Amino acid sequence: MTAPVLVPAPLASQSGSVAAASAATPRLDAERLEVYAVALSLQAMSSTLVPAHHHVLRDQLERASLSSVLTLAEGAGRHSRREKQRYYSMSRGSAMEVAAIVDVLRLRRLAPESVCDQARSLALRVVQMLTKLSDALAT
Repeated sequence: MTAPVLVPAPLASQSGSVAAASAATPRLDAERLEVYAVALSLQAMSSTLVPAHHHVLRDQLERASLSSVLTLAEGAGRHSRREKQRYYSMSRGSAMEVAAIVDVLRLRRLAPESVCDQARSLALRVVQMLTKLSDALAT
């Protein structure tokens, strides 16, 4: 007899907010945070922003966006307020790096303006949400 397989709940709806899961579906701590869904959207978008022949920018954007998501998830799993705040702050820094790379893409005209606007908007939202989470943990 095999163990039952747990299927994860969908993380984000079309609007970017965390989808409501049934009471029977277990979720990780990060999946309960709206900022996690937004950071995931930003990470998914980042892989399409930079043309493949711009290896350095593409790699840096991929790393920064992935770091933001993974550090956020790690922080959400911590128990200490101080540790959570530290990880959220690091995740915020990675999201700020993503925004800066998007600025470079826009300046060098390596990605369409509308796509840069959308990515910048997501990055800004992640930064704002992580700032509020971090500030709330500081008090």
